[in-house]
Amino acid sequence: MERSFFKKIGFLGSTGVLALSLLLAGCSSTEGEAATEESGGKINIVTTIAQIAEPISVIGGDKVNVESLMGPGVDPHLYNASQGDIKKLEGSDIVFYSGLYLEANMVRAFEEISKTKPTLAIGESISKDKLLNDEEGAIDPHIWFDIDLWKEALGAATEELKKYSQEDADYFEANKQKYFEQLDELKAESKEKLTQIPKEQRILVTAHDAFGYFGRLQDIEVVGLQGLSTEDEIGLSDIDDTIAIIVKYQVPAVFVESSINPASINAVIEGAKKQGLDVKVGGELYSDAMGDAGTPEGTYIGMYRHNVDTIYKALSGRGD
Repeated sequence: MERSFFKKIGFLGSTGVLALSLLLAGCSSTEGEAATEESGGKINIVTTIAQIAEPISVIGGDKVNVESLMGPGVDPHLYNASQGDIKKLEGSDIVFYSGLYLEANMVRAFEEISKTKPTLAIGESISKDKLLNDEEGAIDPHIWFDIDLWKEALGAATEELKKYSQEDADYFEANKQKYFEQLDELKAESKEKLTQIPKEQRILVTAHDAFGYFGRLQDIEVVGLQGLSTEDEIGLSDIDDTIAIIVKYQVPAVFVESSINPASINAVIEGAKKQGLDVKVGGELYSDAMGDAGTPEGTYIGMYRHNVDTIYKALSGRGD
């Protein structure tokens, strides 16, 4: 590829974050105890993103209640906690978040809540040599797109659960192993399908750089208009460079994301048309958020499978 598509992420603090940190510091720990009693003795777990919440609900089974702060279509890069979130965090027994500055506006809040209860950034359990960095050194936080790395992160969360409720350790471990078998099957299934796309057509153009780990695992070139964070600005040069690549390699389709404004992708499509290439929208991918609860895309496995199927159909030309 002619250019690097990664940009440096800027992590700026805010008075809102400070206020949240102070509020959490002042909350009473008895709220968490009361919530546990109301839940019938189940462990109350609060997560930031659904990519953590849904798998942990499977691993935790009937021993846990799990709630995600961020639902479908929510961008974790820009998310600011609400008063309701504060209550949920304080009422929890355990807090799991992705870390690696994915939830950049909540970092100080997690530092405060960790003083009163188990609070784990599961992505930060992965060794740094396995993580992707941009040219400025910023870490790519979208680790759930590498199934092997996500297993490591979920494994760290499981160990925290086992530590919290030692009498249920064997139960959590058995559920984890069963779930991980499904993830291994998903990985094999995905590789088998995506390798059917001709090598020269394996170019994935999306709104922002959320698919680096996916590309590394699946041997696909990834072009993100925006940097690792959706706070990064998109310039005309970014759009022009992307159009040039699409035209050069005759990329048949580009993709929108469920949590990202499609305006930049539409600009690329229009620009390519002006140069004589009819590029279509290959479909909507789930990047920073999953689908609605109760749908296949509302599960980690279903979300990942949806993305694989969508990419395969659009880039191979073998699907409608």
